[in-house]
Amino acid sequence: MTLARKHELVDELVATYRVSIRDACKVLLLNRATYYYRPHHDDQTVLRMKIRDYATARVTYGYRRIHVLLQREGFHINRKRVYRLYCQDNLNVRHTARRKQVARPRIAVVKESRANEVWAMDFVSDQLFNGKWFRTLTVVDVFTRECLLTHVGQSIKGADVVYALEQMCLQRGTPEAIRVDNGPEFVSKELDLWAYRCGVKLSFSRPGKPTDNPHIESFNGSFREECLQTHWFLSLEDARMKIESWRKDYNEFRPHSSLGYKTPAEFASMAFGPTSLSG
Repeated sequence: MTLARKHELVDELVATYRVSIRDACKVLLLNRATYYYRPHHDDQTVLRMKIRDYATARVTYGYRRIHVLLQREGFHINRKRVYRLYCQDNLNVRHTARRKQVARPRIAVVKESRANEVWAMDFVSDQLFNGKWFRTLTVVDVFTRECLLTHVGQSIKGADVVYALEQMCLQRGTPEAIRVDNGPEFVSKELDLWAYRCGVKLSFSRPGKPTDNPHIESFNGSFREECLQTHWFLSLEDARMKIESWRKDYNEFRPHSSLGYKTPAEFASMAFGPTSLSG
């Protein structure tokens, strides 16, 4: 006999024979504490809805980032609880397995210690809805992880790269060094002359070694996965608007694991005061 059925029988005995609950429990060999106990279920409907909303709106976010976002909203919950609900609703993000390779760098890696010490930049390509290709020049600050610039164009040459960097330097100042690959835009005379005039060191990756510039490679992976692969672009202007919106979201909202799940803007503000990249 189930516990729920015993509860019902106690109530029936009390109502039919007008006996006390104590006597009814004796007859049914039921402890009175068990009869009086009422389970207090923790309603997790609101929490599950919030987790599902975040996972639906930001399909690349795992449970750790969602946990950070929930804490921002005032949910004082354990990360394990978020993970359990995340798995129960089948929201797991699956990634294809990659083979790990052990490698030893040729030179010691120097860790950056301040903003504007080193920037990193590269290009990412994508298509409009009609199949026409366009490119995006991406620039990040290696220390604060801020996305400083996303310059969109159908054809971006060395002179365009220089113009975009000049506009960025007016807002933020000139970096000490910029890490780039060996693309034709980065080995152009225009960029070389600009770097010489401004005293900026251009640090080139070794051919075939994208790991020499890991921060921009990591950023571009997130950029492609979270922005380019989730939007249709109707025109270059439409692409500029959507990519700029994502850039602001990346800097001001998206928790960054390497920054202790702070946003790049929060980290930069704590270390150096407010920046002017949100506009």
